Amino acid sequence: MTDTTVTLTGTGTPLPVPGRAGPGTLVRRGDWAAQVDAGRGTVLRLAELGLGCPDIGLLALTHHHSDHLVGVADLVLTRWVQGGFDPLPVLAPEGPTARFARRLLDGWADDIEIRRRHTGRPAPQGPDVLAFDPPAAPAVVWRSADAEVSAVSVRHEPVEPAVAYRFDTPSGAVVVSGDTRVCAEVEALARGADVLVHEACRGAAVRERGKRFIADYHADTVELGAMAERAGVGTLVLTHLEPAPRTDEDAAAFASEVRRGGYTGRLLVGEDRLTVPAGEPAVQHG
Repeated sequence: MTDTTVTLTGTGTPLPVPGRAGPGTLVRRGDWAAQVDAGRGTVLRLAELGLGCPDIGLLALTHHHSDHLVGVADLVLTRWVQGGFDPLPVLAPEGPTARFARRLLDGWADDIEIRRRHTGRPAPQGPDVLAFDPPAAPAVVWRSADAEVSAVSVRHEPVEPAVAYRFDTPSGAVVVSGDTRVCAEVEALARGADVLVHEACRGAAVRERGKRFIADYHADTVELGAMAERAGVGTLVLTHLEPAPRTDEDAAAFASEVRRGGYTGRLLVGEDRLTVPAGEPAVQHG
């Protein structure tokens, strides 16, 4: 039995859809937990999973699109309210994403001051921003006793920089794509991974709805299937689903297109709170 798991804390996009929080992925090994991105509703999803914000030992941000970041201040401030007074380590590519993290608490100064004076608790420390230059090829950007984290630049132009992350633990390897087109960079990062959590866009369906600009910088499902097969990924988990599936038939269409691309491994169309133990059967929380 593995002790490395992946949980989708949010599978949505900028448009609100009932039951789908904003983009986010939780990677856990034993008592250690890392959150990748924090879209709307992330703190509530963590609470539903039995986690407090102080339980998060690392936050890794992929890029500066608002749907991936609007829950970050909630995570940091709630961490403080729940008694987490140490700064939260935040991995971020240097540029707009790192600048956002450094300025995170600026707009909350008055709220923080009145809470500090009223409760007597120390003021929160801002995030410990661990900025790195986005690498063109997979490179290690952070290490701990629980995980080695690598990153690579991805193809989400005109949003630059944007990165994907790989978590290598003693009991499994997990890759989270962030937002990107299907690209060789993620393929290299994901080679041999136990679990690849990748955004998915039904390109033809999106273009039919007149949203070509969305399809142009997100991952086409058919191309994704081919890439995941080449990379030898054990389990492919689809998230950031566009257009958002509202029926079982919609979800089946995502899976069908990935299979049409050639992927033969275990395939899961993501729902919020879906948990995937690396190398073990998936579990859907009730």
